[in-house]
Amino acid sequence: MSQLSAPVLNSLRPRPPSACSSTTMASLSYGTQTTIASLKVSPGFWGSAEFNSCRLSVLGSDRSRNLAVVRDSAERSEGGVAMETVGDNQVEDSPGKLEERDFTGTPYVPIYVMLPLGVINMNCELVEPEVLLNQLKVLKSVGVDGVMVDCWWGIVEAHNPQGYNWSGYKRFFQIVRELNLKLQVVMSFHECGGNVGDDVHIPLPHWVTEIGQKNPDIYFTDKEGKRNNECLTWGIDKVRVLRGRTAVEVYFDYMRSFRVEFDEFFEGGIISEIEVGLGPCGELRYPSYPENHGWKYPGIGEFQCYDRYLMKNLKEAAEVRGHSFWGRAPDNTGSYNSQPHETGFFRDGGDYDSYYGRFFLNWYSRFLVDHGDRVLALANLAFEGTCIAAKVSGIHWWYKTASHPAELTAGFYNPCNRDGYASIAAMLKKHEAALNFTCVEMRTLDQHEGFPEALADPEGLVWQVLNAAWDANIPVASENALTCHDREGYNKILANAKPQNDPDGRHLSAFTYLRLSPVLLEEHNFMEFERFVKKMHGEAAPKS
Repeated sequence: MSQLSAPVLNSLRPRPPSACSSTTMASLSYGTQTTIASLKVSPGFWGSAEFNSCRLSVLGSDRSRNLAVVRDSAERSEGGVAMETVGDNQVEDSPGKLEERDFTGTPYVPIYVMLPLGVINMNCELVEPEVLLNQLKVLKSVGVDGVMVDCWWGIVEAHNPQGYNWSGYKRFFQIVRELNLKLQVVMSFHECGGNVGDDVHIPLPHWVTEIGQKNPDIYFTDKEGKRNNECLTWGIDKVRVLRGRTAVEVYFDYMRSFRVEFDEFFEGGIISEIEVGLGPCGELRYPSYPENHGWKYPGIGEFQCYDRYLMKNLKEAAEVRGHSFWGRAPDNTGSYNSQPHETGFFRDGGDYDSYYGRFFLNWYSRFLVDHGDRVLALANLAFEGTCIAAKVSGIHWWYKTASHPAELTAGFYNPCNRDGYASIAAMLKKHEAALNFTCVEMRTLDQHEGFPEALADPEGLVWQVLNAAWDANIPVASENALTCHDREGYNKILANAKPQNDPDGRHLSAFTYLRLSPVLLEEHNFMEFERFVKKMHGEAAPKS
């Protein structure tokens, strides 16, 4: 396959309207009902004001842009942006002529705010409840619908199997109920911490790590034999290695305990959704790009199937196929920080598209889908009658290549000639689960200016995944992957949340803002956030 083939083949996918660059708007001229400057902000439970430990810490370039950006197609201007045609190209008008899209009367999209990572400490105690109460009141004053909180496995079941301590969460849920807010609760079966800029560390339960010391194959493993103790390998989903229980039995018992403990909050409608953690960072993916193993953006990552349980399954799958010599992982995939053209497997025309390559990638991605299928089936048993959701990460780098290597190593079999997200959407539909997808605030232009070598396309990826989910007729929610406080980022989220001129009127079912922090509560940032909330709710927002 030639070097030109990847962009050509990628162009065959459904594509979003290209985002046109814009400059920062003038400051808002209206205020909020609460004086943000006087609000006490304590650093006690902030994991990091600017950093989410379970998200990719890739910063784009400065969002300020040149006044004119050339575009290829007159039909790809973003809603409301004035454009002029120059020959066969387009030039965006100066900022003074920009007209923002009016979202008044558009569908109501609920807004949730993700809480700090350390709001519950390792003793399962609520940290500084009075400070948190004041901050939640501020969020409530601008119409925020609810908050999202992680229920950490490593805190609740820390010391002994089925020895659950929910005390801090119960106190917090009571505060939320008093304020008449809603709750999105994450069943977080992964470790938190270890990334750059993060000072919150929540390990897996101690009794689990004790088992891991004797049997490190309970963790995902790379080809060098390095173990990733952020979460358990899916290879033990059905193997009784956790003191007589399988991994999915452990997850089910935890979820069932939560459902019983917080029955009054379910019955009272306070808990609106349960997001079920399915992998690292709570996302349905392999831990293919761990920073603590040396990965740096935009490395392609590595396959994570070298624990003995997954390797045993791979060998069995190869034997069933009739090619026992295929019972191995590919050996020409480079390393964490390789680029696709440097490898025999991921390069254009590489082994990823060979008979063996297709077999391996089908098996690798199928295991991901099967894991989600198993855990969500049990989640529906535990939370019958409550909406459940699963999060899928936005692996947008190398999207404009033929092989999409970063997606392949993460378990998304999505090369340019195959839709790797349709099978995930179908699995979620089977369980009537919502899809929560990240990176809706990212612009492809920013990625090209910051890291042109990454051939990233977050807009194309978002468009593909959202349409796969909508085509499967499942609810689609989203959240920002990186910190967002500016008008430009919010406008990008709005454009994805409520696609303009969609004949079916499709829109996000909810949006979760990452995350509550002292920076968000700064006066100017919070005014921008209030304006964003109004637009997501379909209310009139002042033009400025």
